[in-house]
Amino acid sequence: MNIIMAANIGLWFCIVVLAIYTLRHYFFTLNRLFGRHRQPFVDVIQAEWPLLVVFVPAHNESRVVRDSLDALLACDYPEDRLTIVPIDDRSVDDTRAILLEYAASYPTRVKPFLRDGGIPGKAAALSDAMNAHGGEIALIFDADYIPGVRLLKQLVAPFFDPEVGAVMGRVVPLNVGLSLLTRLLDLERAGGYQVDQQARMNLRLVPQYGGTVGGVRRAALAQVGGWNVDSLAEDTDLTVRLVMNGWDVVYQNRSECYEEVPESWESRIRQIKRWAKGHNQALRRYVGALIRNRRDLPFIQVVDGVLLLGVFVVPLVLLLGWLCTVTLFYSGSPPSWGRVTILAISSFNTVGNFAAFFQVAAASRLDGSRERIRMLPFLFLGFLVSTLSVGRAAMSRASWLRGQPLQWQKTERHRASRSAGTP
Repeated sequence: MNIIMAANIGLWFCIVVLAIYTLRHYFFTLNRLFGRHRQPFVDVIQAEWPLLVVFVPAHNESRVVRDSLDALLACDYPEDRLTIVPIDDRSVDDTRAILLEYAASYPTRVKPFLRDGGIPGKAAALSDAMNAHGGEIALIFDADYIPGVRLLKQLVAPFFDPEVGAVMGRVVPLNVGLSLLTRLLDLERAGGYQVDQQARMNLRLVPQYGGTVGGVRRAALAQVGGWNVDSLAEDTDLTVRLVMNGWDVVYQNRSECYEEVPESWESRIRQIKRWAKGHNQALRRYVGALIRNRRDLPFIQVVDGVLLLGVFVVPLVLLLGWLCTVTLFYSGSPPSWGRVTILAISSFNTVGNFAAFFQVAAASRLDGSRERIRMLPFLFLGFLVSTLSVGRAAMSRASWLRGQPLQWQKTERHRASRSAGTP
C-alpha cells in the first residue's frame, strides 16, 4: 500500500468517525429540545429510606471540606439512616484535624476514615473506606462539592428500582463569575449535563456515573468486582462494568450539586489530562468486551458505550485527518474540496471537550440563562486548550496503550473556606 492510498483510507476513516460524533451532538440536542424529558424518580418524597453512607474523599482539602460537611449535615435525610464518612487520604495539611473536629461534634453522624498508606488515588481510597463501612447505598461527593438540602433523598430515590446500579446528579459550578475560564467551564458543564447526560437518560442509552454527586448500590458494586484501584477514571470504569453486567445507570437532571471549577488554566490542563488518560485507560480495558457483549445488551447501548469510551481519542483522530489531508496535498493528489469541507465541519463540531456550540446554546436556553449566550464565541479558546491537552495526554509515552500505571493528579482548590471556629 503506497502512501497516497494509506492517506486516502486514513482521511475517509477520520471523516466517518468525526461525522458520527457530530451527528451524535445534534441528535442529543434535538432530543432535549423536542423530545420527552424522562425523570421518573425525582419527585419521590415519602419512603422507607435505606441505610445510606456518604463518602467524601479528601486529600489536602482543608480549604473546602468544612463547607461540604456543613451542607451534608444540613440535608433532610433521616439522621438514624445516615452516616457521613469523610476520608482523609494521606493529607499533609489540616484536613485530618478538621475531620476529627467534626467527628467530636457529631459522633453518631460523622465517622472519618483515616488513611495513611496504600495505593494513591480516589478509587483506592473509596475501596478501603467502603470495606470498613456497611450500608445499602453509597453516595460519593468530592470535598469541594456543596449539596442542597434535598439532594440525598433525590439521589437515593432511583435505587428503589432494583435494576438501578448507579445514579448521577447534575454538577453546577458555584464560582462562575470569577474569570473567563470559569465562565467557559459553566457553559461546558451545562452542555454536558443538561443536554448530553439527560438525552442519554431520555433515550435509554448509557448515562455516565460521574464519580461525584452520585452513588452506587453496594450489591451492584460487589457483583462487578468493586473499584478498580489503579483507575484514573473510576467513574467511567465503573459505568461500563455496570452496564455490561445488566445494571441501569440513572441520571437526575434536577438533582443539582455545586462545585468549584478550576480557576487557573494550569489546573484545568492537569484536570483534562487526567480525564483523558483515565478514559483511554478504560477504552483499552473494555472496548473489546463491550463489543463482544452486544448479544446481551441493546445494540444502541453498545454503540453509545463505545462512543463514550472513545471521546478522548477524537482529538487524535482529528489530528490524523488533517495530517492525511496535508500528505495528499503535497503528494500531488489533493483530496476533493468536498472531503476537506466535511472534515472541517466535523472538526469544528468535535474539538475540545466535545460540547458543540449547538449543544451549549440549547442548554443555555433550557436553563433560561440568556447571559451565557454572549460567551459562546470564547468557547474556541477553551476548546483549543482542551484539544491540545487531550492530545498531549493521549500521546504521552502511550502509557495507556502499554498498560503502565498512571499517576493521580489532584485538582487544585481555590476557594477559601472558614479557617477557624467550631463546626
